Amino acid sequence: MKVSVCGKGGSGKSTLVALLANEFQRRGMNVLVVDSDESNAGLAGMLGLDGPPMPLMALAGGRRNVRRALAGQPAAGGDTQGTPVLARDVIRPRDLPAECVRSRDGLRLVAVGKIHQALEGCACPIGLLSREFLKRLVLADDEVAVIDMEAGIEHFGRGIETSIDAVVAVVEPSLESVSLAEKVQSLASASGARFAGAVLSKVGSESVVEKLSDAVRQREMPLLGIVRFHPELLDAALDGRPVPAGPAAGEVRAVADAILAARRPVDDLGGIARGGAS
Repeated sequence: MKVSVCGKGGSGKSTLVALLANEFQRRGMNVLVVDSDESNAGLAGMLGLDGPPMPLMALAGGRRNVRRALAGQPAAGGDTQGTPVLARDVIRPRDLPAECVRSRDGLRLVAVGKIHQALEGCACPIGLLSREFLKRLVLADDEVAVIDMEAGIEHFGRGIETSIDAVVAVVEPSLESVSLAEKVQSLASASGARFAGAVLSKVGSESVVEKLSDAVRQREMPLLGIVRFHPELLDAALDGRPVPAGPAAGEVRAVADAILAARRPVDDLGGIARGGAS
């Protein structure tokens, strides 16, 4: 199952990704976290991993070689290792080179690519690589991929969600965040992905929970659960430490239950191309 987590910048998207990854791992599932956000550099630390892996963009040989790598063609200029992995019609987590994965206890992190310097150009090659990698990624029944999407909705324009089984929107207490989640729901449906629902994030009082819940339901978005504001989450993020196993870890269990309960059979996912069978 492939689960993408979307939301506006600063809404708690990456925190939810880490919490979900830990929860799925606790349930005995093999978890692949896919960092598809070209700007966030803290996900590895949130997962308790020793630094980020080599990005798939480097494996492809850089921006100008992405299309060639995906097609199995030699790299232009001969400046890459010319790996055949990205050109496969089916990519399983075990196929990825060791340098492209950071792991601990059945949890693995892979990163697509990052923006590193000024005047580097648009992120379109990163989006292309994300879309094709996720499209070709096939998971076994005991595997789940949790994808940390880039902030906003541009990834829908790139077609990245076309191979996603469940889209989750993170909603913080702001009208902007609610409106963006509503747009995520619309775009997910248009792309053929299933919109699983919204998760309230960083709410600090019951009155805010009630008001934000009403705003979500008025827009006919399923409410998957609530991750309240917890100072220990903020402290861990500031220090670059893993997300703590505190109250938020308990709160995210309801979210994981809701996502897995709506899991569709393989035939409804379009067969092996949608990643449902091993």
